[in-house]
Parts: sequence; structure tokens; C-alpha cells
Amino acid sequence: MKTTKPPPSPTPPSSTQFPLTHTLTLSWVSAPPSAALFTPATITHAYKSKCSFRTQATVNPSLSPTTAAAADPPHNSHDQELLTLLRERKTEEAWIIYIQCSHLPSPTCLSRLVSQLSYQNTHQSLTRAQSIIQRLRHERQLHRLDANCLGLLAVAAAKAGHTLYAASIVKSMLKSGYLPHVKAWSAVVSRLAASGDDGPSQALKMFGSVLRRVRRIADPEVIADSKPDAAAYNAVLNACANLGDTKKFLQLFDEMPEFGCEPDVLTYNVMIKLCARADRKDLLVFVLERILEKQIPLCMTTLHSLVAAYVGFGDMVTAEKMLQAMREGRRDLCSVLRDTSLENPTRNKNENDVFEKLLPNSINSGSNEPPLLPKPYAPNSRMYTTLMKGYMKGGRVNDTVRMLEAMRHQEDSASHPDHVTYTTVVSALVKVGSMDRARQVLAEMTRVRVPANRITYNILLKGYCQQLQIDKAKELMREMTDDAGIEPDVISYNTLIDGCILVDDSAGALGYFNEMRARGIAPTKISYTTLIKAFAMSGQPKLAHKVFDEMLNDPRVKVDLVAWNMLVEGYCRLGMVEEAKKIVQRMKENGFYPNVSTYGSLANGIGVARKPGEALLLWNEIKERCGMGKEGEGEVCNSSSTIPPLKPDEGLLDTLADICVRAAFFKKALEIVVCMEENGIPPNKTKYTRIYVEMHSRMFTSKHASKARQDRRSERKRAAEAFKFWLGLPNSYYGSEWRLEPVDDEDCASTR
Repeated sequence: MKTTKPPPSPTPPSSTQFPLTHTLTLSWVSAPPSAALFTPATITHAYKSKCSFRTQATVNPSLSPTTAAAADPPHNSHDQELLTLLRERKTEEAWIIYIQCSHLPSPTCLSRLVSQLSYQNTHQSLTRAQSIIQRLRHERQLHRLDANCLGLLAVAAAKAGHTLYAASIVKSMLKSGYLPHVKAWSAVVSRLAASGDDGPSQALKMFGSVLRRVRRIADPEVIADSKPDAAAYNAVLNACANLGDTKKFLQLFDEMPEFGCEPDVLTYNVMIKLCARADRKDLLVFVLERILEKQIPLCMTTLHSLVAAYVGFGDMVTAEKMLQAMREGRRDLCSVLRDTSLENPTRNKNENDVFEKLLPNSINSGSNEPPLLPKPYAPNSRMYTTLMKGYMKGGRVNDTVRMLEAMRHQEDSASHPDHVTYTTVVSALVKVGSMDRARQVLAEMTRVRVPANRITYNILLKGYCQQLQIDKAKELMREMTDDAGIEPDVISYNTLIDGCILVDDSAGALGYFNEMRARGIAPTKISYTTLIKAFAMSGQPKLAHKVFDEMLNDPRVKVDLVAWNMLVEGYCRLGMVEEAKKIVQRMKENGFYPNVSTYGSLANGIGVARKPGEALLLWNEIKERCGMGKEGEGEVCNSSSTIPPLKPDEGLLDTLADICVRAAFFKKALEIVVCMEENGIPPNKTKYTRIYVEMHSRMFTSKHASKARQDRRSERKRAAEAFKFWLGLPNSYYGSEWRLEPVDDEDCASTR
């Protein structure tokens, strides 16, 4: 085995901060994950660890565990010592031996080390496991790792919130011929289903990829540990519910018996979410009835999900009735909820077909008596807190506070307020700007020994920042870390960065960004976008551009249209239209199309730069996208898709019309006015009249112009007269019918 350089340091590399001189330098908190982790190689089997992951099956299992171990004995005394430490679960000592090795340890040692580091499930251990992956990838030796350790690493990364990294591991395992354990890939599917952006869609794709490979293998023993179980199906069904995809939900629901899976109570809890996403409040009670009919053990989470669904619909009356019935110990809860099904609006036939198959008990329900609960269920603090959130959402702060007082006097200890309840009250008070009362609730939590958590402090931080009380926000941050012993997270820092922007403190925003990275907290999409906004709003677009480039290079985040628009806005605020246009072109090349916000920034930039000719070009592009459809602006488009349509708003059209009127482009001004009226936007005639009178009232009044000059400007004069006619100003009579025609290219070029 050839000698290699020692691996990198066990501790994650320190983050190079953004210096306050605004010389931008960024580096990773930990090694960035690779999109492709493995190369095809002979698949070896894993040892059997004490955790739930056993030897993983593969498409071509050529080696048995005994053969694999015999084929790769320990290399030398270091390997033997390392293996001994790993067998004794002395992971820290084993890591020290590993970093002292000048060669790569044996596959058995490497796999066990990655497994035990992943099993520790700490930030440091995960960083160490990632460094091993990075080293092996660099030396093209990733085939040394077995499926067991990779599955454990995927689960650990998913639990740590590194969902994209975990997904890349599972995808690469599938690509390389590994068949991961169901507990590994379903954990990643679960995380993807609950994440934002396109996470639910990626969850569906990953589930489909695993399912296709499982179905291609005829031997049931090979796929025994990899085929989907009920938990895996619940995870992918949750993705369908989050997307509101009822047809896909039904398809997967019907596939469950193929692998011996039966819907459990969690499956129907997810179905409650699907009904809420599909705006089917009338079907919520039938989900509960279906659980009772199938004699599935009921849990409090189901009842809480129903309360949350009614609160989400804004039906506080039904939610209150449900809790009151539970307080009275009634078992006829289905009968209480049946009344809401009478409000069923008309639905399309396809959607009704889906829910009729999912909930056959909803058909002709009037002929059946609603089932009874197996026993009375008393409401708990979680349900009361959900009801309080409904009050808070409706602006009923006093009801929220009264609910807290009522919960304090409940005899049942399960109904007493917990930290979530108090945090809800704090959030309600912060929402109406009552920061002093919110701090009193925080003090009350300390008095009654209900410790506040990070969420409570983050809400208070947001309240202070929204009221521009940055000093109090900083003081609260110190109190959180020093007194309460709570470490801030990325949301805490994002809130403070945004607060600094509100008071025009870009240096402060940069300082908090650097502090966050120094603590080993990975920036999120919001972190980058907020810092880009700080530089853009402070007139430093080049620094904003550097942060944006770092965001592009960070595989842990996905750049969205908001980030692109913020960068465009930074250049446009200074009238740097050409640079902004380059950004827009680059945005299109990356699969994003400009939306109303993008065009609005460009229009404002054109106004600042005083380049009316650019406004004509911009209007031509906007005009092409108007009226082509209903939705779609700002979405990522495939190469085969058409350009998404655009629905302009008042700000964009008014800015363009203002520029055209000032530049005497009256034809284009009238086109824009027509577009405004077609979109139900009332044009500001008063403003346009004032601009015309101040700037163009003496236009075309010269009596000494030559005949050739008069002929050249006759069309523009007709346009001016038509515009005056629309404004209601005195105008000359023109006999021919007015037509909107494209502006001449010469006119456009002459104004640029």
C-alpha cells in the first residue's frame, strides 16, 4: 500500500471572517459535501454492529463477511491497535491513532471508525467522519467503506440538519450499487419531506429510486432490510401531503400492502394534513372515524392534529367545541365534529374520487351512526397551546393571555402551561408590540421554573429588532448565552443581522455573520440573502456580489430568486444598469426567469441612470411575457419549458410610464397605460399631467423649424396629441384613427 500524506486535522477548519474593512473572504466551517461520493467498485459487506444497521445487501454481493475480512487483514501494528480500540468502543483514542497513521487503514478499520463517529451524533464526530470521506474521495478509495457505515453517516447527517449532505450519500450509494438499509434511506426521505424548497419533491424522487431497485431484485432475502416499511411510507406520504398531491398520495397508499405494510395511526395523521392542504375541512372527522372503524389504537397526536387543522382553517368555534367535549369526558367526539361536514363546498370530480378511495366511510355517511371513542380523552397543554395560537393569529391577545391563566388553574397537571404555551403568549405580545409585557412573561417562566428555550429568546430578539431597539436585542443575546446558558442558533443570528439592516448598520450585520461562522454555525439561505441585502441597501453592490458568489459555491444552500433579485437591486440602486443586466442574463442561464421584483429593480435603476432607451427595451421584454398565462413567474424552468408569463404590478408599470413620459416616449407611455387598465391598475393621471406640463408644454411650438424637421417629428407630435387627449389636456384635432405601433429602432438607439 502506498504511503500517503496524513489526513487533515481532526478539528474543523476555522472560518475566515469577513473583515470589517469589507475585504471579503469566506471559508467553510466544515468540508463542503460532495455531490458524488462514490465510484463503482466491488461491494464488501459490513461487520455487524450493535446498532440497528446490519450487513447491507447489494445488487452483486460478491464477498461474504468472512471473505471480506480475510481478504484485508490489518496492515501493521497501527491497524491492529486501531481495530482493538474500535472494538473496545474507544472512539476518541482510535481517532488519534487514525490521524497519526501515514497510510490508509484497512477497510474494516475505516468502516468501523466512520460508523462509530456517526453513531456519536455530535458536531465534532460528524465533522471527523466527513473528513474521512473527503480524504478517501480525494485518493479515490471510497470503495473501502461499506454500506453499514455509509448508512449510519447518512442518518447522523440527517439528524444534524445536513439534509442535502445526507441525501447525496444515499443517492451515491444507489448509483454505486449499494442497497441502503430502510432505516437509513427512510430517515433521509423523512427529513427531505419536512424541509422547504423542493425537499418534498426530492423525497418522492429518492423513494422512487429505492423502490425501483428493490423491485428489480427477485431474492426476498437480499431486499429484506431495504424494502420500505410503514415508517418509510409515512415519510413519503408526508411529502405528498406537504405538496398537496392527492393523486400521488393515493397511489402510494394503495402500494403499501405490496410490501406487507398496513396504515397505522401516523398514516392517518398525515392524511389529516392532506385534507387540510386540499381544503377539505369536511373530511377531517371521517379520518378520525376511519381510525376507529379499523380499530387502530388512537393517540393524542391524532386529536391534536384535528385541533390544529381546525385552527388552521380559522374555525375556532369547532376547535373550541372539540376541546370542550374532551374536557367534559365525552366519547361522542365524532358526532360533535359531524356538523362541519355539512359545509362541504363543491369539489371537482377527480379530487372527490381520490378521497372516496382514501376514506370510503365518507360516502353516504348520513346513514351510519358516528363511532364512539374507546375512552374519554382529556385535552393536554399541547391542544390548549394550539388553540392559543389560533387566538394569536386572529389578533385576540387578551384571549391568549386568559387561556394561559385558565391553564394555570387546571387540576390535571397535563394541562398546565409548558414552555411552548408561554412562548406562544410571548409571541402574541411581541406581535402587537408589547415588549414589556413579553419580558414579564419571560420573568414569570423563570419564577414558575418553566425554562425558556431558544425559540422564546429568538421571538423576543425579533420583537426588539422590529422596533429598532438593537441595543436591547444585543443585551438579550448576552442574557441568553451568559445567564440562561442557551447557545444562539442560525435563526438568532439571522434575526440580529436583519435588525442591523433596519438601522442601516451593514458593519454590524457583517460582524454577526462572522461571529456566527466562528461559532461553527453554518449559514443558511436566509443568512446569505440577508447579508446580501445589507450590502445592497448600503450601496455596496460589489461586496453583495462577493457574498452571492460564496452562496453559489456553498452546496448546503440553494440560491433562489430572492437572492438573485437582491443582487440586482444592489446594482440598480446606484444606477449601474449594465452590471444589473449582466446579473439578469446570468440568472436566466441558471434556469431562473425574472419576476416583477426583478423588473421593478431594473426600472428603478434605469430611472436613476437616466437611460430611457433601456426602458423601451425593458418594456418590450415585459410586454412579451404579459398575458401569456396565469402563474409561474420566478420558478426554475427546464430547457424544454416555455418562458413563464408575467403579471405586472402597479409599481413596475408606473415607474416605466413615468420614465417614458419624461423622455417624451408617448406611444410607449400609452401602451403601458393600456396594460395598467387591462390589469385593473388605475393610472396616476395627475402625476403624468404634472410631468407633461412641466417638461413638454412647449414641445412642437417652434415656428422656425424646417419642413424636413417638421416631417420627421410629425409622428411624435401625433403621439403627444394622443397622450394629451388621454390626460384631458387641450389637444389638436386628428382625423385618422389612432394606432399603437412599435417604436422605431432609430428612436430607441438615439436615446441610449
